[in-house]
Amino acid sequence: MKEISSLIAYRPDVKVVDATLRDGGLVNNFYFKDEFVKALYLANLRAGVDYMEFGYKASREMFDEKKFGKWKFCRDEDIRSIVGENATDLKIAVMADVGRCEKSDILERAESPVDLIRVATYVNTIPAAVDMIEDAAKKGYEVSCNIMAISNVREGELKAALDIIGQTPADVLYIVDSFGAMYPEQIARFVDMYMEAASKHGKKVGIHAHNNQQLAFANTIEAVGDGADWLDATYASMGRGAGNCAMELLLGFLRNPKYNVYPAIKFVDDYMSALKAEGVVWGYDLQYLMTGLLNQHPRAAIQFTRDGRSDYAEFYREIVAQD
Repeated sequence: MKEISSLIAYRPDVKVVDATLRDGGLVNNFYFKDEFVKALYLANLRAGVDYMEFGYKASREMFDEKKFGKWKFCRDEDIRSIVGENATDLKIAVMADVGRCEKSDILERAESPVDLIRVATYVNTIPAAVDMIEDAAKKGYEVSCNIMAISNVREGELKAALDIIGQTPADVLYIVDSFGAMYPEQIARFVDMYMEAASKHGKKVGIHAHNNQQLAFANTIEAVGDGADWLDATYASMGRGAGNCAMELLLGFLRNPKYNVYPAIKFVDDYMSALKAEGVVWGYDLQYLMTGLLNQHPRAAIQFTRDGRSDYAEFYREIVAQD
């Protein structure tokens, strides 16, 4: 880490984004009880979190609604049932995944409780991402762009993608360590690259880290120390596979008077521990370490977990053969 000022907590531009429902929803197919979602909303309010991501705006033509909870689709009326008119400082976000979302499902901002559309894309779908970004901005939303799986992208391709996205109305360019494969020194280099594009085009930089090698928190604080402004986290690290940067760790680190770690700890105590007791499984384990080390998508590790396997050495042999 280059240098972290002792006053980093007082940077007014730092934003914390709660991704528990969205990334965590990948663990349980978005079947969260309304009581849980309401309690999470209130915890975010009390903790001073800046944005709460409810889930995806997934296409109901592509995905069977009978197989997912409602936060896979994030209808505005379902969000309102939790937040009402949300007359608070906490802003509401949803993710629009390129190729899996219909622009028609995103209403005009004036008609919606949503503040921020997070467009998720791969490098090879950048043109479609540009279309979605422009549509969301035209409708009046704040917009971020998450370029996924960048640990597998050539530097030249990524720089070109950042320059293209930089010319759109997107407000934030997100570093996304989709496979949990990156180390702090790599994050520092990516932040430099993203900050160069952000400075050129007047954008902010964010980070979304995965915990395959137990580095999601380390990589997040590396990024903020190097100049990233927007920081994703989830309560008890809940997220796909190995999960994400833990909200309770991040708020404790920032030590900013606007953030309060106690409501985060209380929510984990009251609700996240209960989820695990119900058999919902996420978090660091050897199978996720292996895919992170090999810079692979964690789908094989997720299937290993679902199958109840414990032959870790054999699993490593299998995925090395596929690498």
